[in-house]
Amino acid sequence: MVHKEYNDKRDFSKTPEPQGSDASATGSHRFVIQRHRARKLHYDLRLEIDGTLKSWAVPKGPSMNPNDKRLSVRTEDHPLKYLHFHGTIPKGNYGAGEMGIWDSGNFDIDTTENDLGALQQFQKGNLKLLMHGQKIKGRFALVRTGEHGGKESWLLIKKKDAFSTDLFYDAEALVEPSQQPSKKYSKEIAPGQIVQPMLAGSAKEIFNDPEWIYELKWDGYRVLAHISNKGVLLQSRNGIRLNGKFPELARDLENLEHDTILDGEVTVLDENGVSRFGELQNWPDTKGTLRFYVFDMLYLNGHGMLDLSLLDRKSLIPDVIEGLHLTQYCDHIVGMGSALFDKAIGEGMEGVMAKTADSNYVPGARTEKWLKIKSVESEDALICGYTDSTTGGAAFGSLILGKSDGEKLKYIGNCGSGFSEAYRTELLETFGRYRTKENPFGKKLALKGRKPNWMAPVLECEVNYSERTKNGLLRNPVFKRLFNAPEISKATTGTRILKSETGSGSREIIKIDGLDVSISNLEKMYWPTSGYTKYDLIDYYLQVSDTMVPYLRNRPQSLHRHPNGILEESFFQKDNENVPEWMQTVTIHSKSSERDIDYLLCQNTASLIYMANLGCIEIHPWNSSTTDLDRPDYGIIDLDPPQGMDFKNVVKVALTVHQVLKEADIEGYCKTSGAKGLHVYLPMGGNYRYEEVRNFIKLICYFVQQRIPDITTMERRIKNREGKIYLDFLQNRKGQTVAAPYSVRPVEGAQVSAPLHWGEVEYGLGASHFTIKNMAQRLAKEGDLFAPVLEAGIDMGTALESLENMED
Repeated sequence: MVHKEYNDKRDFSKTPEPQGSDASATGSHRFVIQRHRARKLHYDLRLEIDGTLKSWAVPKGPSMNPNDKRLSVRTEDHPLKYLHFHGTIPKGNYGAGEMGIWDSGNFDIDTTENDLGALQQFQKGNLKLLMHGQKIKGRFALVRTGEHGGKESWLLIKKKDAFSTDLFYDAEALVEPSQQPSKKYSKEIAPGQIVQPMLAGSAKEIFNDPEWIYELKWDGYRVLAHISNKGVLLQSRNGIRLNGKFPELARDLENLEHDTILDGEVTVLDENGVSRFGELQNWPDTKGTLRFYVFDMLYLNGHGMLDLSLLDRKSLIPDVIEGLHLTQYCDHIVGMGSALFDKAIGEGMEGVMAKTADSNYVPGARTEKWLKIKSVESEDALICGYTDSTTGGAAFGSLILGKSDGEKLKYIGNCGSGFSEAYRTELLETFGRYRTKENPFGKKLALKGRKPNWMAPVLECEVNYSERTKNGLLRNPVFKRLFNAPEISKATTGTRILKSETGSGSREIIKIDGLDVSISNLEKMYWPTSGYTKYDLIDYYLQVSDTMVPYLRNRPQSLHRHPNGILEESFFQKDNENVPEWMQTVTIHSKSSERDIDYLLCQNTASLIYMANLGCIEIHPWNSSTTDLDRPDYGIIDLDPPQGMDFKNVVKVALTVHQVLKEADIEGYCKTSGAKGLHVYLPMGGNYRYEEVRNFIKLICYFVQQRIPDITTMERRIKNREGKIYLDFLQNRKGQTVAAPYSVRPVEGAQVSAPLHWGEVEYGLGASHFTIKNMAQRLAKEGDLFAPVLEAGIDMGTALESLENMED
């Protein structure tokens, strides 16, 4: 029986869970994500594959942020009836606790990389998914990485697409209030730290209520403005920096004398004061007046305000922004929703926002305490394809729209108006990533002779329409926006550079993440013996950037530049003054230099390629981030052998480190340095100061040195090391850096600092095994082995007790 393991764990006379039976293939690909408040709160992902539910426990829950690689532990197969199960599993039963459905829907298998079906991809340990849920949408990868506590360990990874976000993502923020205990957020917020905005539900009709306030609904871009002594950051709802698009607004906000986070809508007004979204999209090449209407404030001068009532938060805004020109207060009225709605519609606006006066601010949550009420009918629709232009003069004719209807996809009409020809061309480029040969509706549509080009139903858009036909089709639909459109329409992340594009000595501009990045001298020889050029370096970093950037983001960078290759003179650079407008920096005071230093922050692929073009072969981030520069996210044991020592000795020391950590119940993660040594990282989670981490690492090194004193030393002076491997614990100082995971090193062969399975740390391992020519393929096969390093840190107190017991 397929579900024997499932049944053996349960007594069905004592649990309401459905009993398992033989697999029964339905041909469907359904999924459910259940929030399971058992001994430890976690989420259960279940995918319908080959007549059963393949299941994984996801401790932190799924994420829509591609930078989050969620550990997923494979559990036993569940019966299909579990798709709908929710309720209480009584105490004393396996998995006892509350089980609720967090999200559900259908999924497709993404076959753009191979032609394997769901079962075959599952068996290979590399599932490529297109998810169609209410909360979880778009492209995901589910990749097997090894074992965790005797069970299969996988990683659930969101891929960059129209639904992904760069923001902090917390599945708990989207839990229905009935399932979630009250939660305070105010301690976690500060200017410069990306915040997920609170989102509104919708209502069909306006109402009057004395406990609600009503605001005009501005039709623009949602923007959170961070203002502090570090400057101004304009953040989109998806965490994208908008300073470059609205520099005049950034300058306006620089006049504020307060540290604050403002939430509002950037819009362009016509001569009648009505917001025009189409004009805003083309700003600044458009007519109209730019305005930033502030309707909320999340932080003020050292204090988080999320737990205050909406009226209390709004009452402080006028004084804070007084005297600004482009930045205006979004006023409101109390109780009289109908009056404001009629006035708004009469003046040509979309409608109003209704909000409970006492509502708190819950980042990332879509709540019924905020409602949008519009006069024009609108629909959020899935783009299921597009038709060719009948005249041949346009990029495409119309969009083929669909809507999820239970387990099926329902056709709701075509939309051929609402976009300029330039925007049609941009959309068509985006559509190319989602093309498919299969009709997602499973039946022929009445398209009046127009040729369809089918797409996986992943991209979502908003359209306005006048009414519905009897068949449920939209009448006179007009395209309004592609969700995340300001960022998606110009994104070209992952652009590969062709050698023929630039010659020796030339300078070109390439688009990465929608940003202009200057590159030059691609043919310059960086590794003469190996024959690798600057082109090879930049091409490598483009391939691995999605995996590498999370280890760099928000961390000051110490630039080690080799502008003429590894055989010529190199130099370190910390201070950076003349950088592109989109490049972020952080100012840190240097006591030794008695001045402020502007360090680069590598926030995205464009930033990484900018650094590589400067000749930064190796990438050196701080161990701590701008969230708290005094508290590192990890500790490092650097195993530094003397020149010429057999690498098998380094392996022996690393295995001894691993044994000490295992005995102390500490999880460590090993990588090659990329040169002649190995690095072992310990997750710290930003919970301890540098001095505490350094002393802890020193203690571990002490235990290692005691066990193999013949080949290890903790002596700092090179002349006193006697040809032994140096256990370097001093890398754990503020501002000290080592090569980042996946960083290239300026040594012959273009070796890379490669994360390892502990099973790979064995005799025969060599520092030259991983290079810019094979690392991308290894990543595709193994996934990111270092992901847990950036997750929750160890409990140092418990670990110290274990180490003390070892000493006894």
